[in-house]
Amino acid sequence: MHLNRRVVLTGLALVAFPAAAQQLQTIRIGATPGPHAQILEAVRPNAIKRGLDLKIIEFSDYVVPNAALASGEIEANSFQHQPYLDNQNKDRGFTLVSVAQTVTFPMGIYSKKHKTWTEVPNGGTVAIQNDPTNGGRALLLLQNKGAIKVKESAGLKPTIADMIENPKKLKFVEIDAAQAPRVLDDVDAAAINTNYAQEAGLNPTKDPILKEDPSGPYVNVIAVRESDRDKPWVQALVEAYRSPETKRYVEEKFGGAVLPSW
Repeated sequence: MHLNRRVVLTGLALVAFPAAAQQLQTIRIGATPGPHAQILEAVRPNAIKRGLDLKIIEFSDYVVPNAALASGEIEANSFQHQPYLDNQNKDRGFTLVSVAQTVTFPMGIYSKKHKTWTEVPNGGTVAIQNDPTNGGRALLLLQNKGAIKVKESAGLKPTIADMIENPKKLKFVEIDAAQAPRVLDDVDAAAINTNYAQEAGLNPTKDPILKEDPSGPYVNVIAVRESDRDKPWVQALVEAYRSPETKRYVEEKFGGAVLPSW
């Protein structure tokens, strides 16, 4: 499988800690570009103190990081929420487990054509993600704001086919999550995950015309292979991530667009 990724390496362990460098255990951890990778960079100093040298590998989509983890190309990843991981395990036969909650990225509905949701016209076009968990999340966001209604039986993964009320007769188009910012010129509104919004220069705190409530099941997680879940390096990684230093970094860096879970 060709992996669309770039490797982000720093030499801090070798430069600043030459005596301890050989004692560090290298852990390859996957993330999507933007906040997830930035937070892991902030975690690196704490990880070094716990004997880990994090090698952060960035993936440009949501599919490859789990395939890379399952195949042993990386030891962990940090980019997804639990419903997405559950869906990947079910659909692809992975045996990946979450070992800690990390941060929440409230999803937003963005528009370049309209300043408020009420300005979106009848028959307007709305782009949502084409994967079941994020697309369903977008539909639930719209339902919570009174824009549509979906079947209750659809749970956390409603699809367009589950829609039972659509007062504005909105037209929905499904696209890859990473492409959502690029279609804003062509649609009335688009559901965009926070990491992709920030990467595109959007402000997730101020720019959405509708914004997801921060509570709910969509807290992101650190995932590892089930066979690794009890290994000492996993506990060290979790402790390094869920530290006061990381929490302070998230709060200061992202100003409420990313919310720590601890």
